[in-house]
Amino acid sequence: MSDPTSSAAATPSASKPQLREKGRLMSASEIERTLVRLAHEIVERNNGSANLGLIGIKRRGVPLAQRIAKLIETIEKSPVDTGVLDISFYRDDLSTAGPRPVVEKGDIGFDVNGRDIILMDDVLYTGRTIRAALDALFDQGRPKSVQLLVLIDRGHRELPIEARFIGRTVPTSRKEIIEVKLREIDNDEQVLLVELAD
Repeated sequence: MSDPTSSAAATPSASKPQLREKGRLMSASEIERTLVRLAHEIVERNNGSANLGLIGIKRRGVPLAQRIAKLIETIEKSPVDTGVLDISFYRDDLSTAGPRPVVEKGDIGFDVNGRDIILMDDVLYTGRTIRAALDALFDQGRPKSVQLLVLIDRGHRELPIEARFIGRTVPTSRKEIIEVKLREIDNDEQVLLVELAD
């Protein structure tokens, strides 16, 4: 998931982090070309799209899943199921003192049992978001397989989780932040590298 900087910028606070833009990693056209390539890779590695289901991790994984589904439909001439996974209740960085909320069946939008699922997120960092997504996914059913697609892999894994489909690998320091901006959510389209100012 993108690093949470927009909420910090929205609240006027003396303690808000100061960010310095270091450069643009991807333009809108580069994002589009990357998604086209990823769509072709998915079709090739899965021998078509007949059993595929694409699931976007809220927030920016959702438009990625929707866009890639449209691209695969163009390639394969048949629709692809897409769904949404909200993992906010499964994050291990939230308090575990309260009761674990119940996620209703069908929240994803289609039956995941026996399907080849492609989980999608914008940025892969420590791997904890993906671990939480897997917990939420398997509470909904038992897929045949689960593959991970990310637009940016920035390293610094804390768990043994790797993406099968990667838009771009960007080595980063822990002080750096990847900001993915997608038009559906941010009314902008680019990937930026920013840094926490000292």
